[in-house]
Amino acid sequence: MKKFFIVPSILSANFACLKDEIECVLNSGADFIHFDIMDNHYVSNLTFGPLILESLKNSNIKFNADIHLMTEKVDSLIPSFANNNAKFITFHPESTNHIDKTISLIKSFGCKAGLAINPSTSLHHLDYTINKLDLILVMSVNPGFGKQKFLDYVLKKIEKIRKLIDKKKLNIILEVDGGIKKDNIINILNAGANSFVIGSEIFSSKNYKKTIYNIRKIINNYNNKKK
Repeated sequence: MKKFFIVPSILSANFACLKDEIECVLNSGADFIHFDIMDNHYVSNLTFGPLILESLKNSNIKFNADIHLMTEKVDSLIPSFANNNAKFITFHPESTNHIDKTISLIKSFGCKAGLAINPSTSLHHLDYTINKLDLILVMSVNPGFGKQKFLDYVLKKIEKIRKLIDKKKLNIILEVDGGIKKDNIINILNAGANSFVIGSEIFSSKNYKKTIYNIRKIINNYNNKKK
């Protein structure tokens, strides 16, 4: 039976009280914390770097970081994130000259390796790498900014990847990021995803615990019907 993960994206959090925001969603039932790292080159936005994670680590918050590198020259950044509570480090195939080498670099630090697939990115990048991956992140919006609308045509891409994972009997987390809400998560579940990066749906709500509980309830009800 697949495990299902709820992964709040702090891109939608209140940066003025980031530690409190992270502690709140963790206490509300979040599995990991998603960090969208943007360098204003690979995408047209600039977020935060490894010093933020280092500060959070030094503040004694216990959490596992799901690092999503939307940057150029990812190999030079990986060590800094790997040493600061990173459980997963995910990168885009366009951001490295050697995908296999980058996967190996991530794993050399004891982290799980992920490959991110944009809405228009071909799945051929998985042909020779899927056996080495721990996570595949499907972007359901074009990366760069939060609060975007979920692109429905990405559901077919999720389905194809799920079939590929199951055919090879691999233990890979299939994660989706972008525009996920309570009213469309069933469609994403049906497509085969089992990890959900959720930003504004959680952080724009008045009660994080209630919102995460309601999302978890939808997932559990779906899972029970599939048994």
